[in-house]
Amino acid sequence: MQVLLEVKNVYYSSKEKEILKGVNLQVMKGEIHSVIGVNGTGKTTLAAVIMGLHGYEPNEGRIIFKGKDITSYPINKRAEEGITLAWQNPAVFEGITVRDYLSINSKVKPEELLKKVGLNPEQYLERNVDDNLSGGERKRIELASVMGMNPELVILDEPDSGIDLAFIEVIKKIIKDFKKQGTSVLLITHNEKMAEIGDVVSLMCEGKIIKQDKPENVASFFRENCSKCLHVGKIREEKLNG
Repeated sequence: MQVLLEVKNVYYSSKEKEILKGVNLQVMKGEIHSVIGVNGTGKTTLAAVIMGLHGYEPNEGRIIFKGKDITSYPINKRAEEGITLAWQNPAVFEGITVRDYLSINSKVKPEELLKKVGLNPEQYLERNVDDNLSGGERKRIELASVMGMNPELVILDEPDSGIDLAFIEVIKKIIKDFKKQGTSVLLITHNEKMAEIGDVVSLMCEGKIIKQDKPENVASFFRENCSKCLHVGKIREEKLNG
């Protein structure tokens, strides 16, 4: 398989606190790559660094996309290269209808995009993308928007956050549909059940990738160790190096 994204020895500090401590990661073209870890391990910061958000420039290391060093690229240029980020909490757009929102940067009809995420176009197209929609509805509409952009890589930050259990399988199907349409996925999650849909899973602890393996192996390790960890870093020190 062809390497799409490479994160090479990336360090990042904020307010004198070191958050990323030499992260190395590869995402292959056409794969779903899950990054799992408990809260506070640096997963969302890693997503921000890859996307190139202002204030998240790495102190050290490189971001390589399609063989090109994009470490110095601003967020808009990375988007032009084919990277998109869907945040944990979807945005609210007062006064913008779902139809108009899904028409931005998309060649796919809004009706078709809503069907892809399991929403009835007749019920949603003329509604506004605001707080009158539930968090789960906004999440699915945001994912529909990303699908319409057809990026080469989408970074999904905790896509199951705030979603009712009944919709978890819908979110999983949407993620698999990204792969079917040719979009590679970097899936950020703290849920081992969600992580297991990845082709490969990387485990993050204390700002580093400490384990990468088949989904069932990493999920099992996470369930048996990380979910019971009393503080960030304990598993890395005692289980992996002990």
